[in-house]
This record gives sequence, C-alpha cells and structure tokens, in this order.
Amino acid sequence: MDLSLMNKEQRKAIETTEGPLLLVAGAGSGKTRVLTHRIAYLLGEKGVPSYNILAITFTNKAAGEMLSRVNSLIEEDAGHMWISTFHSMCVRILRRDINHLGYDNSFSILDPTDQQSVVKGILKKRNLDVKQHHPRKILNFISDKKNQLITAEEASKEAEGYLDGLYSEIYTDYQEILYRNSSLDFDDLIMLTIDLFDRNPDVLKYYQNRFQYVHVDEYQDTNHAQYQLVNMLTAKYRNICVVGDSDQSIYKFRGADITNILNFEDDYPEAVTIKLEQNYRSTKTILDAANAVINNNSERKPKELRTERDGGAKIKTILADSERAEGQEVVRNIRDLSRKYAYSDIAVLYRANSQSRAIEDALVKSSIPYKMIGGMKFYQRMEIKDLMSYLKVIQNPHDDISFTRIINTPKRGIGAKTVDKLTAYGGIHGISIFEAINDADFIGIPKGAVTTLMSLLDKLKNLKEKSKYMSVTELVDETLYDTGYLDALEKENTLESRSRIENLDEFKTVTREFDNEREINDELLFEFLSEMALVSDQDGVEANAGVTLMTMHASKGLEFKVVFIVGLEEGIFPSQRVMYDDDELEEERRLMYVGITRAEDQLILSRADSRMIYGKYESNLQSRFLQEIPDELIDGEVIDINTPFSRPKQQAKSTVRQKSRVMTNNSGVSFKVGDKVTHKKFGDGIISNIKGDGDSKELDIVFTSEGPKRLLANFAPIEKKE
Repeated sequence: MDLSLMNKEQRKAIETTEGPLLLVAGAGSGKTRVLTHRIAYLLGEKGVPSYNILAITFTNKAAGEMLSRVNSLIEEDAGHMWISTFHSMCVRILRRDINHLGYDNSFSILDPTDQQSVVKGILKKRNLDVKQHHPRKILNFISDKKNQLITAEEASKEAEGYLDGLYSEIYTDYQEILYRNSSLDFDDLIMLTIDLFDRNPDVLKYYQNRFQYVHVDEYQDTNHAQYQLVNMLTAKYRNICVVGDSDQSIYKFRGADITNILNFEDDYPEAVTIKLEQNYRSTKTILDAANAVINNNSERKPKELRTERDGGAKIKTILADSERAEGQEVVRNIRDLSRKYAYSDIAVLYRANSQSRAIEDALVKSSIPYKMIGGMKFYQRMEIKDLMSYLKVIQNPHDDISFTRIINTPKRGIGAKTVDKLTAYGGIHGISIFEAINDADFIGIPKGAVTTLMSLLDKLKNLKEKSKYMSVTELVDETLYDTGYLDALEKENTLESRSRIENLDEFKTVTREFDNEREINDELLFEFLSEMALVSDQDGVEANAGVTLMTMHASKGLEFKVVFIVGLEEGIFPSQRVMYDDDELEEERRLMYVGITRAEDQLILSRADSRMIYGKYESNLQSRFLQEIPDELIDGEVIDINTPFSRPKQQAKSTVRQKSRVMTNNSGVSFKVGDKVTHKKFGDGIISNIKGDGDSKELDIVFTSEGPKRLLANFAPIEKKE
C-alpha cells in the first residue's frame, strides 16, 4: 500500500496495528483518511480477515463513507467487516440474541415521538399533570439513567427526594410497557447489549473473538454505556484504536463523558499516543483563531493545529442593532460571497435553533435557497408516522404503541372505549392488542366494531406474509392500498391531503434507494425499519442544497468554504448557564472551537446590540469568545449597519471587541474581565467588560438573576468572590 502521501504522524498511526492506540486528531487533520487506510493496511498488508475488524462511527453517513473508501483502497473482500454506528451494531447483535433477555427477535425501535406517547399514557394513568411533569424532562431522566447503566430498580433504590422517586417509578412503568411491546428505545440498544453480554458470557466471547481489531471514531463523544461496551468487546485482544479530540467534546448534555478520552492512557497503560496536528482544511488565520480560543481551556490534551495554507482572509465581524438586522446583514454578505462561492459552500451556525428565524426570514425575502438542519423532520410528518406504524405492526404484532396509532387510521369506527377495552384485556392476560382482537367477541365490544377489527387483523396478517417476498417499496404500496389509507386521502381531496400523498410518494424514493442495494429476503422489513429508526440529522445533509443553517452541535464533522457564526453575545453564546460553572464554560468554548474549525476559507462572526428574548428586547454584551481572538486576525473593517459605511478598525474595537483590562477601585481591590463578584442588591455576577477612566470607570456585569448591568466601578457596592 502506498503511504507516501501521508505525513509522519499519519503513517505511524496506520502502521501501529497491535495494542491500544490513541489518535488525538485535531479538526481537519484527515482522521477519516487515516482510519480507512489503517483498516486497508490491516486487510492488505497484515492479512487480517475482514471478519475480525470492527469500526464504530457516530453517524450512518460517516459509516457509509468509511466503507466506500476502504473498498476503493483494497482488492480483498471487505464484505464481512462491520462499519457502523454504536446503535446499528447493537441492533445486529440483539437481532441475533435478544431472545436470551426475553424479548422477541422482531423487536421495534421507538422514536422520540413514540417515547413521549408512552410517558403521556403513564402520566394519565397516574393522574399526573403533563404540564407539571413534562414528558421530555422525564425521558431525559430515563435516558441519563440508562447512559449510566442504572436500571429502573436501581434508580428507585437510589432515589433522593419526591421527584427523583416519582420519575424512577415512571421509569419502571416505562420499561414494563416497552418489554410488553417487545420494543426498545435508543438507549436500550446499548444497555441491553451490555446486559446480554453480562448474562451470557458465551455471546460476549463470540464477539470478542470476532472483533479482534476495534476502531472507535469520535471517542470524546462516548458516554459511560458506550465506554463500557467498547471495553467489554476489546478485553481479550486489546487491539483498540480510538480517535478523538478532547477539544471537540460538545455533547455533555447527551451524556458524553470527556474523561473517557482524557483517561484512555490510564485505562490502557501500554497505549501508544499519536497526535495528528497537521490541518488540511482551514487557513492559518482560522486555525490561529481556533487555537487562541481553545487555549483558554484547562481540561484538554494540549495540541496546536498547524497548516501549510498560510495567511488567508482575515476574520470579518458584523455588528447589528437587532437580530432582524443581523439576519439582513448576513444575507447581504452571502449575496456578495455568491460571486465566488456556491450557496452550498456557505453555512450559518448558531447556538440554539430559536436563532434561525431571523436568518430564515432574510433568506426567504432574498430568494436565496437554503436547507435547515434540525427543523421539522420528514419522518415526523403525520402521514409518514402513520405508514411507519403500519410497517412496525406488520413486522412486530406485539407493538401496541404503533397499533394504537393505526387502529382507527384511517377512520374505521373504532372508538377510544374499544381501544381501552382491548388494552385492559391484553394487560390482564399478558397479550398484545393484536392478540386481544381474537377475543373481541367476549370482552363487550360492539359486533360492528368486532367485524371491522377482524377485517383489519386479516389485512395485517396478509401483509405480514407479503413482507417475506416483497421489496419494501412494493410492501408500502400494498399497505397504503389494502388498509384504505391512500383511498381516504384521495377522497378527502384537499390541499393538505394532496400534500400528504406527495410526501408518501417521496417516502418511496427512500424505499427504492434501500431496495436497490439489497436482495429480497424475509429480513428486509426489519433491516429497513432499523435503518430508518437510526437516521440522524447529518444523514440528511445533501450537497447543492443551498445555504446550510444549523446549530453548532449539528455542524460537527462537516466543513464549508465559508462559515458565519451568529449571536456572539453573553447569555446567548456562551449561554447564561455558564456564569458559575467552569465545566459548562469549557464545553461552550469547545463548541466555539468546533464552529470556527468548520470554516475552510473564510470566517465571519456576528452579534447584535439588542435581541428579542422571551418576548422582550434585551441589550447583550459581546461574547468573551470574541475577546479571545487576537486583534491581528480580525479584518480592519467592521460591518456596522447602523451607518452607511464601514468604520475604521480603531473605532470598531470599542464597539465590537473591547480589550481585556484590569482596574482597581477606591478600596484598592483589582478587577478584571472574568472575575466573579457579588452585589448587595443584584446578587452574584461576572465581569464581562471594563471601560472608561477615573471616576467614570464602568464595569459591565452579567448577574445570574438580574441579567446584564453597567455600574460605576468606584461606587458600586460590589465585592470580588474568590
């Protein structure tokens, strides 16, 4: 294999095949290229069978790209190699052996909407107010427990306080319902795989012997459960290669544990560590800005990105008087940039989805094409959810969650009372609604409804048989026709119903792509439903789709010629919650680092003087992240749309990026930006800026309870907190 185009560190990473290996891979350092060449090297040069290789990525898109690259590098058959996400890998393992845990091998995978439906049902049964106990909050509680491998029984024993105890009880109810429906949520896929390995050492031994060489991409984003799973798989041979960057650990809110990568050398004392610091993506200006920002963090593995792309355009900054003006100015810049770049080369990144509205409005009014990642998902549309529920019931008749959705869709005269009777009967006898319908004559259901239910049951059984010899596209057509769903939409004949028919036709584009890659077999429907359940936001990112709008979290792993980062204000980015939590601040700074390093050629940073927040306008101080970028990297001209011209650099510095300063008040106490202080009336806060001279010296302070305030330094009743 020709490795002449690799740099020294990349080549060493490829050729170090035995034992634990930590690749500290900076942004744009070619880590995917190194991983694919390393796998190809194992196959071609070391003669390792593809059967013995496992590579874990975080998106289906990344897995597909990696497999394609490996196939292009080697002549050997790589067909038995597993390259997949954690969840896809666990689906394959559980499909084979989940029966050891008492589940049906034709299990369903719940999406977030299904999960909320289950929790809402539990709350209703317990006579609890949904507004007081929001299902999402409860699901976050359950997810957090599962990511820590804490069962419902253990959560109840460890519960502290009323809410903790209540949510643990709901967790118990939730798991019982999922088990009864032979359904799993995303967190179960990993947790139950670990449970399977714990209870069945022979199953674990099988996979340890199979996967003798394990690769894990984005290791800094693994949670405790994923960490435990990897350790179990690699315990025998210890040929584990993890790739990651502590500076890009930004998913703490999902349970990601940065200590997994920081402590890798403690877990594997014999590990070899290689740093990939050569960046092949961004200009030196952009990398210098990224390095300057991230160097303010302490919880990291030190490294310094470098590039051979000297210079590059300086970083532009935008100052607007409102979020609407910010959107207009961003769009004006995009129009100018479109002379040199395609719209698909440009991305606008923001801290929270709520910030997209002003940008969207400006793009729509300018007729600039755009694609928003993370908005209303295609698979969450009503008609797609209905169709998917039919397919889930065809695959897994025990799935009461899906069956309840389609039992009267389209309208067939089955009321809520009938469904309640079937559910209650099924609960008493430990059977599904599907099975309970066979006894419908004996449980007080009207004769007309019984006839309708039996007809539906026959149709679903017939579709189950068809699924064994049909493509998924053919099965979709049969399902829409046999159940009367399509006929009902056609008879409705409204603008909305026609739009739904169009969406169902678009769904068949997805099924055709799936069918084209596979031969018909009796596993086809299960494979399709599993793949659909594991689709991520990034899997939907298409080339040539116009300007991309997305949160910085969603942008990770992507790159664009031009990147805008908007809303660079204290309380927005970094967000309000960082004021008294250094760990949260470091996570936000890593997010800024990720945003900056998405840019290849040009970076534009934007903020607004005031912004509508929760229905009222607030003046926001500039983000500290702007201050952390050296002056020499900033463009000499700062766009300020409050004037018809660009202001000179010296004036712009006072409005866009104030210098860090240290001052002393009349009491001899020195203050600097970043100091934590307390005020007799406003409480605790943090200094975000210092300006003025003499008795006119002012402190900009963001208070936890009162928000931003500007106070005279010499006279304000403030004390410095140690």
